[in-house]
Amino acid sequence: MIIKSENFHATFSRTMALGYWLTLPDGYTSAGAPWPLILFLHGAGERGSDLEQVRQHGIPRIAPQQENFPFITLAPQCPANHWWSDYLDVLIGLLDTTLEHYAVDPDRIYLTGLSMGGYGTWHLAAEYPDRFAAIAPICGGGLWAYGFPERVADIRHIPAWVFHGAKDELVPLRESEVLVNALREAGGDVQFTVYPEAGHDSWTETYDNPALYDWFRSHARRKSGASEDEE
Repeated sequence: MIIKSENFHATFSRTMALGYWLTLPDGYTSAGAPWPLILFLHGAGERGSDLEQVRQHGIPRIAPQQENFPFITLAPQCPANHWWSDYLDVLIGLLDTTLEHYAVDPDRIYLTGLSMGGYGTWHLAAEYPDRFAAIAPICGGGLWAYGFPERVADIRHIPAWVFHGAKDELVPLRESEVLVNALREAGGDVQFTVYPEAGHDSWTETYDNPALYDWFRSHARRKSGASEDEE
């Protein structure tokens, strides 16, 4: 019997596509002042190839209904049988392309998502901790396979407002509590809103609340490791 220990080295490339909704605020011009942007990640029920599904909840539902909604919004659709964690590099590629073609303020990019998109919010922020000015994960969590909860220390410089329903039976409240506690222990800037009577749908009340958008706009990007004097 011959037993050998070897290393395998190879370079692989992949082609991936995401459909998405983009909204531009009233008064937008490509030559004008840059605008803040909200990147929204939907839940598992909106996966697939029918983009209309994405408009059922959250930012893609709210933005077209609001007069003078003061953000560019980006709402991609995750393909069926996948999770946002499969597409983190693709999401950043989409974001970079949007910055190339539209007047986006790179220091005022906000990230939010619900359920599967709440998990995606934590994961994407941790993977790219210098891209976002603030995050708002809703009824999500962080998977241990991706280094959570310890990995929240990488985003302690990013203001976070976390939302969850106390009666959520699909994604238990504990999923958010663990990350909020770890982020607080790491010195993070975090707010935590628990809706006492809400089940899994903790997003409708959240996205209908004007305070969320005022909170987003109050924050500009901080770089990880930067001192307050450098920001």
